[in-house]
Amino acid sequence: MKFGICPLSVVPIRAAASDNSELCTQLLFGETFEVLETKGKRWLKVRCQADNYIGWVRRHQVCPITPSEFQRFKAQFAYCLDLVQNITSNHQTVPITFGARLSDFDGKHFRLEDQTLAFSGQAVAPNTLPVDSQSIRYLATMFLQAPALAGGRSPFGIDSAGLVQLSYQIIGIMLPREAQQQVMFGDLIDFIEEAQEGDLAFFERKNGKVHHVGIIFPDQQILHVDGCVRLDRLDHYGIYQTTSGQYSHRLRVIRRILKSTIEKPTRIIQENIGEFVTL
Repeated sequence: MKFGICPLSVVPIRAAASDNSELCTQLLFGETFEVLETKGKRWLKVRCQADNYIGWVRRHQVCPITPSEFQRFKAQFAYCLDLVQNITSNHQTVPITFGARLSDFDGKHFRLEDQTLAFSGQAVAPNTLPVDSQSIRYLATMFLQAPALAGGRSPFGIDSAGLVQLSYQIIGIMLPREAQQQVMFGDLIDFIEEAQEGDLAFFERKNGKVHHVGIIFPDQQILHVDGCVRLDRLDHYGIYQTTSGQYSHRLRVIRRILKSTIEKPTRIIQENIGEFVTL
């Protein structure tokens, strides 16, 4: 196998070829990858197509695709916009989550291996949602109350960097997987008073290393993951949680990823509509 695709709802990517190894990130349904190395009959070292993340997956949890399919699926797909939605074929029903990819999607059906599967939820083609803070707010707040999970990328478990990456990915901005990598992108904002909705705030440990990120919202609020996806207060010192009456994270820096609003229609494939419609 040289290239593969995720045929399950969520598949773990681990730091090493062991079920006991750290969960680093996850493959979502329909995401593709390149195989870099094999270990025995059970493990594949892969590079994720979307963000170039490298880790180990179990061979029996993924399936091969051809080099031509790998290239085609980079452009010909739609993102699932439902938190959870079933896909169906004559033989099975599989739940997929927000951000899953529907390859060769025509508005009602898509292809996986030799099967044609049906999807009746909400989906959006890449680079069609407005690249603005309103889109980020809509996408990111869908995850409110989702439980925290280090390495997670689904509504059943997600971390702060995964929440940021998924939200920005849907509007066409691909950020790295980890907060300490994401902090290298965008324009530096010198003062918190200059921050705008959609900016990213990064937080540091006592040793100075960035370990946490959140999305700035209006009225001095920040959406981040601490126990669950939640909204808290943000000031020049960091995140203040009113429930505990304490600061939980110390602010390091603010970065602006969104450069400007791009005027274009939002095209969403809605339930039971087999075409793109402008909202």
